[in-house]
Amino acid sequence: MLGQTGFWDIDERYVQLSEAGDPLEKLNAVAPWEVFREPLAKALKRSDGAKGGHPPYDAALMFKIMVLQALYSLSGDQAEFQIVDRLLFMRFLGLGLGDKVPDAKTIWLFREHLSETRADENLFARFDKHLTRAGYHAMGSRMVDATIVAAPKQRNSDGEKADIKAGRIPDDWKDKPAKLRQKDRGALDREVLEGQVR
Repeated sequence: MLGQTGFWDIDERYVQLSEAGDPLEKLNAVAPWEVFREPLAKALKRSDGAKGGHPPYDAALMFKIMVLQALYSLSGDQAEFQIVDRLLFMRFLGLGLGDKVPDAKTIWLFREHLSETRADENLFARFDKHLTRAGYHAMGSRMVDATIVAAPKQRNSDGEKADIKAGRIPDDWKDKPAKLRQKDRGALDREVLEGQVR
């Protein structure tokens, strides 16, 4: 027979999840969620609440739900179910067991409001940029595959960096197709543009 849930049981479960390598805990640690509040507020143009009604869910929380949807390929209905069902998702969103979870329609409406102004594209581009700067890539396609992984560091000589900056392929890479395949020239170009080439 199962015992009653104790006061510390949820904390112990969270410790177990952390020890198992919770990828969403890592994402929470590297993503600066607060920087999205201002662009979200501009895109949503919510009322001040003077007319009454139920206050909207926190915009940063809703954006994090969109991130979960993208990482795990979830529809609104699936997102609602998974948030209710999974401790990883609840902790990622900062929700407790007794907190109300946005329903599928609320999730859909939030996404629609952002996509009407194309703000969703800008927000996700900004999110990807923050992850890349922190040295991570978000990789997701299915529930079991979504994870946050450290991006490989590019080690290039000063001459190679100069060639890349000039839009050329370094000479010694041309004769080594395996080396050329291993180099993410798009990432190198982004690093050069952002002045982050080491």
